[in-house]
Amino acid sequence: MALESPTEKELRRVQSRARSERGSGSLLMVGLMAVIVMMAAAAVCAAGYLVAGRQARAAADLAALSGAVAIEQGGDGCAAARSNASRNRARAVACERVGDQIDFVITVTAEVKVTAPMRGLPTRVWAVAYAGPAGSGR
Repeated sequence: MALESPTEKELRRVQSRARSERGSGSLLMVGLMAVIVMMAAAAVCAAGYLVAGRQARAAADLAALSGAVAIEQGGDGCAAARSNASRNRARAVACERVGDQIDFVITVTAEVKVTAPMRGLPTRVWAVAYAGPAGSGR
């Protein structure tokens, strides 16, 4: 069987289809880039919340420890906790001491502002930490 040569009508139909698909690769790349940009924005937002959460936990821990040391030395534990939290770029929103001078627990809640908040999500992150006297077994 011999190969038939394409007719002019078939050639025009193939060329017409090729022209109608021209630029579809560009649209595909624009869509792909939009998806990549949105994923990058979500990653930056998630990283901002992760960093703020870790910073809030560290600030709350350090504030509670400094408050416990201040109480053991006869000072105001909550004032020491607030001061320490502010030095760690956080704010002590709550501080509570339970117990006496020898056996006590100080509870500190620290708040940190999220650097890249997303609309509809909280703009601040909180963490709670507890501390007591050394050797108390807590």
